[in-house]
Amino acid sequence: MPSGRWKLTLDPSTPGAVRLVSSNTIDLPCIEVTAISVSKGLLWYSVELRSNHRVESLACLGEQAAVQLAADLYGFVNSHLFNLVASGRARLTEVDARLRIITEHQRQYLAHGDLARAIAAVPGKAAAALSHPLFDAEMMPSDLRAELPPSLAFLTDASVRHRYNDAFVSAELGRYRSFFDDLDGRSLSDQQREACIRLEDNNLLVASAGSGKSATMVGKVAYVLDKQLHRPEEILVLAFNRSAAEELRERIARQLGVAAADLKCRVTTFHALGRGIIEETEGRPPQLADWVEHPAGEAKVIEQIIDELLRADPEFARLWIDLLVLHPKADIPAEVFDTKADHERYLSVRRRKGSATIGTMAGVYVKSLQEQTIVNWLWLHSVEFEYERQIAVENENGATTHLHPDFYYPASQTIHEHLAINADGSSPFSGYIAHAESKRAAYRKAALDVFETTSAQANSGSLVTVLEAELAKRNTPFRRKSYSTIVKALEPVVIKHYHRLIAVCIKHIRASHLTLDMLLERAGSLQDQTRAKQFARAVWIITEAYSRKLEEAKRIDFDSMIANATRLVETGRYQSPYALILADEFQDISEPSANLIKALKHQRPFTKIFAVGDDWQSIYRFAGSDITIFTQFEANFGASWQGRLERTYRCNQLIADTAASFVQRNPAQLRKSVRSTRAAIARSIRVIPIDGDGAKPDFGDACWRLLKRLEIFLGGVSEQWRSDELQKLRVMVLWRYNQLDPFTGANPQFGNIEVSGLSFHRAKGLEADYTILLDVSEGDYGVPSQIEDDELLNLVMPRPETFEYAEERRLFYVALTRASRGVFLLTNSREPSRYIRELSEIAGDNLRFETIDGELLRQCPACRAGHVVERTGPANRRFLGCSQFPNCDYTAPLK
Repeated sequence: MPSGRWKLTLDPSTPGAVRLVSSNTIDLPCIEVTAISVSKGLLWYSVELRSNHRVESLACLGEQAAVQLAADLYGFVNSHLFNLVASGRARLTEVDARLRIITEHQRQYLAHGDLARAIAAVPGKAAAALSHPLFDAEMMPSDLRAELPPSLAFLTDASVRHRYNDAFVSAELGRYRSFFDDLDGRSLSDQQREACIRLEDNNLLVASAGSGKSATMVGKVAYVLDKQLHRPEEILVLAFNRSAAEELRERIARQLGVAAADLKCRVTTFHALGRGIIEETEGRPPQLADWVEHPAGEAKVIEQIIDELLRADPEFARLWIDLLVLHPKADIPAEVFDTKADHERYLSVRRRKGSATIGTMAGVYVKSLQEQTIVNWLWLHSVEFEYERQIAVENENGATTHLHPDFYYPASQTIHEHLAINADGSSPFSGYIAHAESKRAAYRKAALDVFETTSAQANSGSLVTVLEAELAKRNTPFRRKSYSTIVKALEPVVIKHYHRLIAVCIKHIRASHLTLDMLLERAGSLQDQTRAKQFARAVWIITEAYSRKLEEAKRIDFDSMIANATRLVETGRYQSPYALILADEFQDISEPSANLIKALKHQRPFTKIFAVGDDWQSIYRFAGSDITIFTQFEANFGASWQGRLERTYRCNQLIADTAASFVQRNPAQLRKSVRSTRAAIARSIRVIPIDGDGAKPDFGDACWRLLKRLEIFLGGVSEQWRSDELQKLRVMVLWRYNQLDPFTGANPQFGNIEVSGLSFHRAKGLEADYTILLDVSEGDYGVPSQIEDDELLNLVMPRPETFEYAEERRLFYVALTRASRGVFLLTNSREPSRYIRELSEIAGDNLRFETIDGELLRQCPACRAGHVVERTGPANRRFLGCSQFPNCDYTAPLK
């Protein structure tokens, strides 16, 4: 049958198997179905059936149909399992004996899988059914339940097992007190100790920043081995990069008292695991593309592919240049935003007479993204124009009226009005239609050459075509600028942004086997459909070229390697030795890596997962991570225990409280209450507005001034913090984009402070005494960055986030939580970030506004993002007003 076509039969007369007809006919025994799950694809839902040696996906379903099918399958399998139990009642006394051995003396924590493993040792169909991973006692007929031995209450009544485990943990904490008092060079917290002891089939430990998650992983391995629950070679510890894996390996080996080289537990990366599985199964390592292991390799390959396509494919060149020049960001209607201010902030940071204006390639500022598209097209084709030129016309009563048409073309003396009129003739603005008609009448009376474009044309994708046709009628010469000229005029971040979008899309397109038609269908659901469809076509061409590059070189990339390793596990060609899998930084997991973990878990019965991470620090969407794998852990991996590490050893309590409240304003983030080992330091979050004298502030100069101030201040109180004459306090200077780097790669030298500079992303996992955050301001490249939260990601991501700037919020949280003593936020005094107001709402008087020299500034009580300054009104009257005027109209008399 064609891809996506299948037929599933659940026949009560033959309850032992389900029949699946797709490319061939399969009778899948119920006893072999180990997992049933529902997953969301790009355009539809799928039901996934897993057995020890295969995975079947029933695709092309609506959500309700998929949920119902999964429920029907689950019920069908359980009906068969209950029949097996009923037919094997005679062996239940042996099952009872096995269970009593492990439950009566409180020897170990009991997960459902531990009970099932004990039962599975009993021969017969009844034991096989009771130990089946899908066995659900709540669905069991009451008459059959009544016949079960008392010890099976551990299976049939979840509260019995939970009470046992709670009592076990309480007792075990006492038995292992000295063990945890000195583990990995520290005494573990109560939450860390509980996380080490609890071992359900699936476990998620939700950690706070600086809460000792690595120590907990070391403790988990040490405890499991001390209890002899698993052999060392059955334990797999996964980290996301080589340095993290090496650190964990060293710490585990040190705790166990062995050399790292002699450690029998496998501590490795997903990359090395995938390579090892393929090499062990096929007898040779996979042939990886030469760019895979280089940090910037993927970006360089994408750039190379684009350059080759620009030279060889005129259609792609047009698409790519139009994206860069005409569509730097999505044109999203004002009504989508919560407030007018939010919409204006999305459009631009520049304001004129209180209204947002938008920059263009031609250097003029316009009022809408559609006008930006027009101006950028005119610039691209070297068309001379004037924006809002004043034109005098005579109205019907003979008086002169001065109109300001959107565009004027001097070569043909043509007026061009771009009208905010929809396809049905309506406008989102009150009185707009009447105003447009009066202008039309004035132009007709003056016999001027006029043409119009509309929002409807922009929405349908015909705006540029109409514009070009109208200008061509007037013999306007077009001279398209060269690509090198375009690149020089573009801000580098725009190109980098598209490159990163493309990298994410390539991963999803290849991993999910998406087609161009699927991308175009999804594009029709986005706000800016014109841009989305152009990007879909461009990224499809790039993805095809990327795949050809791999095929011609007979190489694979990282995602393909992980997918190939997963298939070897799913088909049983690779036999997993792992009974316990620990995964670090689980918030960064991608779908291919998650599938590899699932395959390992389901291939070997009773394998357990222990995942550790912090969804508040999930900041690698551009590298393919999917936060919903973490936040919806149970839906992805099955029934689980979820613990917390809520004690931070890094930030003082004020920073910890403020940052936690800030990030949890996104309701999709998991809840935590963070407690610090460091007392709150009053006013340890400080906002420093920087003036730019009409231009963008010099944050580099401001940073140097603040560093010199810190150097002097800390030198004056060195007796309070210095334990030896060589000690320095650490200061990290952080920025959202690297063009803000004030040190040009060479960190400055001071006597009292040790300074380093990093991007927000690279600072993750690091800590300092003080941090300085540069350009915490509104704007495309500010905080939050308004180009990163791009709707184009929804072309390929089946589970997009709906909270505005969700990942940018997490990234700012990461930046906030690097410091133990204090954070300085340097902001554009004219356009402070919206996050400053939020921090003020949370921290209250503990958020201090000050000058770069440390003098107190009075925070505006109205907007809470600006500060109060002296202003001059009519008749030279002096008064106090907000620095954000006219966006904030707070005033007070001058005292």
